[in-house]
Amino acid sequence: MGRGLGNETGRVVLLHGLARTSRSMRPMQRFLESSGFDVLNLSYPSTRYSIEDLASRLAKRICEESAKGGPLHFVTHSMGGIVLRQLRRSNADFRIGRCVMLSPPNKGSQVVDCLGRWKLFRWVNGPAGQQLVTGPSGLPERLGAVDYECGVLTGTRSVNWILSLMLPGPNDGKVAVSHAGVEGMASFKTVRATHPFIMRNREAMANTLAFLRTGTFLDGTL
Repeated sequence: MGRGLGNETGRVVLLHGLARTSRSMRPMQRFLESSGFDVLNLSYPSTRYSIEDLASRLAKRICEESAKGGPLHFVTHSMGGIVLRQLRRSNADFRIGRCVMLSPPNKGSQVVDCLGRWKLFRWVNGPAGQQLVTGPSGLPERLGAVDYECGVLTGTRSVNWILSLMLPGPNDGKVAVSHAGVEGMASFKTVRATHPFIMRNREAMANTLAFLRTGTFLDGTL
């Protein structure tokens, strides 16, 4: 699942999204490592279990790193941000330094509202995918506000116009801009990136680095 972290002042855990693996986060991993951070890039079986179960399966490994002392930062993609919110809710003493969420469905996704009952969707995305509906019946809205320093970056470009038709207003093909933010976040910014590839987008990488270092995103665009 990745190597341990040794740099007490610059430790970052990466959590990928639904139906992805740690390979999808490798460009971000290499970028942050080249910027001086010690990175733990975790894989987890995102399509096999509920979000609560996924958070529970990750808890021991992450809490071991947290217990070493010093800030433990996070960069998450898509559902990885919801897994982190669930992990924090289930482990009240678990410390989070700064967190950058990339294209998180923090208020759910209308794509899941439309397709979540389809057998093919359930087969591909598993039980966690069905939990990402909007409104009070979805897990994301029930998790409440974040209580750690969190910045949200979300995209405004799409490579799937069919899915974009299911989303209100600007979106990245999976998550509407209006549904990416979360109560308690410190910063929010949009970038010209698509949902599947925001973690390798140059502007997203630069803003992620800025937030991890300073707690704020860059002004303007690159």
